[in-house]
Amino acid sequence: MSLDNELASVQKQVPECVAVGFVDMRSGMLLGVRTVDSHPQEVLDLVAAATGDIFQGQNVSAIEKMFKASRGVKDDGHHYFQEIIILSDNLIHVFQRTKRNEDMVMVTVCRSSANLGMVLAKSRAGLPAVEAAA
Repeated sequence: MSLDNELASVQKQVPECVAVGFVDMRSGMLLGVRTVDSHPQEVLDLVAAATGDIFQGQNVSAIEKMFKASRGVKDDGHHYFQEIIILSDNLIHVFQRTKRNEDMVMVTVCRSSANLGMVLAKSRAGLPAVEAAA
């Protein structure tokens, strides 16, 4: 299946999902997106940039290195943080690294009324298919 089709499938499966996207943090590009509303390209570009900041910003990278050092883990380029959940006033934002390429992230956005456990379970279940389609 195509990336767009897989993103559409995730959007249907994840409860109260209003948007899902796939970001390449290495290039800073949003490779695909599905939303229930239209958004200006500038907003979508900011989502891609913010995703990179969330996972690979200077301070986050420093924290990862400190955690690895304190645990005696070799700094082999593997990223410590794999999934980040942000709860805002009205939305649940789930950022998930893919397993094969840690520079790729699926972003799922749902209404805050959604069950967080189901949002996580369904987005995790959809991640491998999105990764394979990219």
